[in-house]
Order: sequence, then structure tokens, then C-alpha cells
Amino acid sequence: MKILVCISKTPDTTAKIAFTDNNTKFAEGGVQFIINPYDEWYALVRAIELKEADPTAQIHLINVGGPDSEPIIRKALALGGDEAIRVNTDSADSYYIAAQIATVASQNGYDLILTGKETIDYNGASIGGMVAELLDLPYIALATKFELNGTTAVVTREIDGGEEIAEVALPLIVSCQKGVAEQRIPNMRGIMSARTKPLKVVEPAPADTLTTVAQFELPPAKAGVKLVSPDNVGELVRLLHEEAKAF
Repeated sequence: MKILVCISKTPDTTAKIAFTDNNTKFAEGGVQFIINPYDEWYALVRAIELKEADPTAQIHLINVGGPDSEPIIRKALALGGDEAIRVNTDSADSYYIAAQIATVASQNGYDLILTGKETIDYNGASIGGMVAELLDLPYIALATKFELNGTTAVVTREIDGGEEIAEVALPLIVSCQKGVAEQRIPNMRGIMSARTKPLKVVEPAPADTLTTVAQFELPPAKAGVKLVSPDNVGELVRLLHEEAKAF
């Protein structure tokens, strides 16, 4: 079985966010970048678990990004990927990224493509569905559990008010979230072997860019806390009504 795991480079959640060029570009100076947690903790780790159950399985990683993405790709290889492909282009357009992934996937005949449910920077949650459409493959989003019975996947996913269990024949694309797997840390053997694992760089395929960033905005600063005496109910009601707009 051949598994393709899509990984993305995202800022660490503790990074201070700022913008440049009239708020049209993210300021990367001094920012620590990581593997998108949904890609690493759930999609990649579940792929590793599947390989542990079937040692003949192969795990390929794909990243659409520039050379600065290679440290996070090497970490993913250290966790358990067998080889990686980096599409040498940098874009924030979901369709363009999906088209690059679909092009590579169509050339390699993968049985299973796993993505995180979304990236923590743009929160678009659209890549998996777009790749599935471009490859004409079934797609299941927001998986909380993934099992294989031969060539049939049994996927549990969240829906409004409960859960849904779907059985789908491979090949298949699944986006993963909390519950699919548990986070792992690379061990020393994995870190050392990652240095020599193949990392292939390919040039991007022709594809349309359908969106551009017009401007970024930071959320409004949080207001200070106002303390109200428990005896002053009238003031509490006034603040809730006039300032908090609670009713």
C-alpha cells in the first residue's frame, strides 16, 4: 500500500503575529515554524501506525513550498516517512496547492492520501476536498477514527449532533483530526535516518491561482476586565446591556 501524507509549514502557535507591506504579507522574521499540527499529530502518525501494521506499506510526504520548508519535511521523515517530495513553489492559494498535490499523486498511484483537517494559519479546510475532486476520488472529512479492513476503509467522522461511520473502498482521501492518532516525538534513530532519506524537489505544474490576499487584520485588542460588586446588580445589568451587548 502506498500512502501520501500532505504536510504544511505553519507558524508555531506561540509566535507573535505581525504583517508587512501595508498588511499584505505575513512578517516571518523571528518566527518559529513547525509542521502543521493536524498534519503531523493525526495524518502522519496514523499513516505510521498503518505501516507498523503492514511493513510493506510506503509513506510518501508532499509539501508545496520553498527551500525553507525542508527542516519541517526532515522532521516528518524522522517521525516515520519513507521519502518526501517538495513542490518548489510558494503560494497561499488553496486551489493552486491542491493542483500541485493532485499532479504528483496522479503520477504515483497512491492507495490512500491523508491530510490534516486544516492548517492552523489559514484554517481553510479545503485542500483535501479539492484534491479529491481533481483526482475524481472519494473524500471523507473530519475523521476521528480510521481503520482498514483489507482494501476497505472504515472511517468515523463528526457530524452535527453525533458521529457517522462510512465504509469506502480504496483509493481514498481523508482529512484527519483529533482522535485519529496520538502525537509522537521523533527518536534519535529516526532523526539520524531522516538525513539520508530521499527528498525530491520538483517544479510546479501549470495551474491557476484563484485567490490572492488583499489584506490581513489583527483581531481587536481585548478590553480590560471590569469588576462589579455582587451587591450592585443594577450596574452589572447595565454593563451587560450597554457595553457587552449581551441582550
